[in-house]
Amino acid sequence: MRFLLSALFLLNLTAAAALAQTAGAPDAVEARTSPADAWPAPLKSQPDESQRIESLLSELRRERDPAKAAQIAGRLSAAWNDSGSATVNLLMKWADDAVKQKRNTAAFDFLDQATVLDPDHVGVWNKRAALNHVLGNDKRSMSDLNRVLIREPRHFRALSMMAEILESGEQTEAALKAWQRYLEIYPADRDAQKKAAALEEKLAGSRA
Repeated sequence: MRFLLSALFLLNLTAAAALAQTAGAPDAVEARTSPADAWPAPLKSQPDESQRIESLLSELRRERDPAKAAQIAGRLSAAWNDSGSATVNLLMKWADDAVKQKRNTAAFDFLDQATVLDPDHVGVWNKRAALNHVLGNDKRSMSDLNRVLIREPRHFRALSMMAEILESGEQTEAALKAWQRYLEIYPADRDAQKKAAALEEKLAGSRA
């Protein structure tokens, strides 16, 4: 249960910085990766890329048309998935290809190498979380999602995955908080609105 309760702590954005100081590399990375110096060092994102992400997030918060908002959300996801390093991006592509071929161990190996090269890249942690979630490893998925949200608390893809995991674990109140945070960032998402409303009704019924 501890990994589920950590989500509530994470959603309090004022605590994110404190969590960041204590976050370590996951055991899976240590177990499966070769030395980081086997790969060239990744190039860091340029300041203009950070400004572009900020601009897209502002647009997403203001946009009320679902179709237009979905386009902005897609551009944000692409920006978050671009590490700025050709090597890290290639490792992520190899991981995607391995997943399609049901070579999950290889996919994790590629993603683990990417986290060693660039431990602050939110895209790779989110891919690891998604793969763990698909395989039913929700505890590991939550650990990866925590790493995403510590680095980028507005990563709505990570928030939606977290909300789904919390709801499946009967953590209704925590799941609702995750969806509410998601909607603060991406208010035009109709599906998220419906899911949040359903959880609100469920909580109201349980308290009646």
